[in-house]
This record gives sequence, C-alpha cells and structure tokens, in this order.
Amino acid sequence: MATPQGKTEDHNTKQSWRTSVNDKGEYIRKASSFRNWISADGSTGFPAESGRYHLYVSLACPWAHRTLIVRVLKGLEDVISVTVVDWFLSEGGWSFTDKKPKCGLDTVNNCTYLKEIYKKADPEYNGNITVPCLWDKIKKTIVNNESSEIIRMLTSEFNAFCKTEEQKKLDLYPENLRQQIDVVNDWVYPQINNGVYRCGFAQSQEAYNAAVKDVFEGLDKAESILTKQRYLIGKRFTEADVRLFTTLVRFDTVYHTHFKTNKKRITDYPNLWAYVRELFQMPGVAATVDQEHIMKHYYESHKSLNPLGIVPVGPDLDFMSPHGRESL
Repeated sequence: MATPQGKTEDHNTKQSWRTSVNDKGEYIRKASSFRNWISADGSTGFPAESGRYHLYVSLACPWAHRTLIVRVLKGLEDVISVTVVDWFLSEGGWSFTDKKPKCGLDTVNNCTYLKEIYKKADPEYNGNITVPCLWDKIKKTIVNNESSEIIRMLTSEFNAFCKTEEQKKLDLYPENLRQQIDVVNDWVYPQINNGVYRCGFAQSQEAYNAAVKDVFEGLDKAESILTKQRYLIGKRFTEADVRLFTTLVRFDTVYHTHFKTNKKRITDYPNLWAYVRELFQMPGVAATVDQEHIMKHYYESHKSLNPLGIVPVGPDLDFMSPHGRESL
C-alpha cells in the first residue's frame, strides 16, 4: 500500500502493505528474504534442536498463524518458543508490548521493534519487516521469514521432539501427495490467501475488480471440492488445509468488510463454513485463533482504509457448532 498522505516512509520500517502497489494500483506481495533451512541431521548448518529457535508472530497475521497451527499440531510448543507482537502496526512497524492480552516483550533480543531484530540479522537489510520470523538463538540470526517454508520445517525436521507418536507421524506434506498439494496451493494462494489483500489494498477500480473476481472464483472452487470430499486433498488433512483455513477464519470478521470482499460470506458457503468449523475444532487449533487481535489489527492499523480506526462489533460466529463432516 502506498504511504499515507503526509507521511514519510521510513526505509527501516517497510511493510508489504505500504510498499507493494504498482503503477496500475495492484497490490503485489514481495518475496521473503531469509530462506535458510533447519534440518534434522544438521546438514544445512541449522540443526533441529529443542529450545534453539524462536518464532516472532502476530496473532492477527494469517501467514504467522500457519506456523502457530503447525507448531501445536506437531506438539512443538515446548520446543520452539514464541513472542506475540502488538496487534497495532504503527509507523515504526511491529512492536512488542506486555500491556495487551497475549502480547509479550522481546525476552530473546530485548528489542522494542521487530525491525531491530531484522537489523541484528543483517545490518544492511532494507526489505519489508514481516511476521512470521524464525530466529536462531545460537547463531543470533533470522533463519527464515517465509511461512510456507517454516511450516514444512516444523512438519518434517522436528519429529524427534514431538510430544506424542501420533504427532511425530503427522505429515502435512507427504511425498506421495506433494504434487497434488502444490497444485492446490498454486491457486489457493493467489486467488484466496493473497487475493483478499489484492482486493483490500487495490488502488484502482480495475485492480479491485480483477482481484475480487479471483477471490470468489477461488472460494467457489473450494466449496465445490469440499462438497465431494472432506479435505482439499481427499480424505487426508494436509498443509493445503492449514493454508486455506487461516484466510477463511478471518474472512467474515475482517476481509468481508475491511477488504471489500462482500459478495458473499464464508457462512454463505455450506461446505466451507462446516470445513472451517472442523479445522477450528481440531485439538489445539482454537487457541491459535484470536479474533480480538485479528479485528483490532486490521481496523486500527490500516488508517487509509479505516481512517477513524473504529472496530466493528461483529459478526457473531459459532465456530464450535457441530460441523457434520465426519462422513465425507
């Protein structure tokens, strides 16, 4: 998103929603910068170890939310520590506070802003300051800030530290299904995950029209798939479901209104709405969802979309009602 009128962009606090709109008014998300890999055998130089790695996340962010879901599904809560940033994204970027529910101070690096952690990793860094951010306490650097890669590391490289055998065996990116998962990710990401942002941050009618068309074509496609099968890849729950869920669980509370994706709600899709409830009710997942953080982040932070920062009161959604998808 372009810099708000009257504001000067600080090159140290670049955020993708401020700096990623092209001359056609289209929001173009920039690639993540830190792309190292943690390996179970240590061959990559970043060995999987308990207590070594730390996640910086926002409970509002769907990309960070992916990592929290996989962390809990794999039973790695005691293996990889977490700090939750302030839900308000200020001109200074993501910051740390202990004055708001579930937020915390940075006890690992003693920083005030996330941008300081990026500078610790690379003093010359001049890219976007984003969450999730996976930090190595030993090497004192950022390992990776690409959520799709972090969830695969958590899925495959930390099995020695999972709490239970069932969690150890849980493979969200099994080799025999990778091609199918990649195909699904390849349309869910641009049309739905990033599609809602392309709607919300569009700065021309043409850019918005193209984006909103993609979003609802994607949702219609997902609804059709879930009419016939329990998950996006048949009967097997995979990372594709995690990646879709984090957008769907924010859709009616934020994207529908704030990002103008108001053609339909998720509750208007019988199968998508049941599917969201099923995933929400999986052990540990509900605790990773915080609608207060979600709604207050978007409505308070994006002043160019919501100048007065007023947070809506609803909608009321019952994510714990029976989903009825067991028979699929």
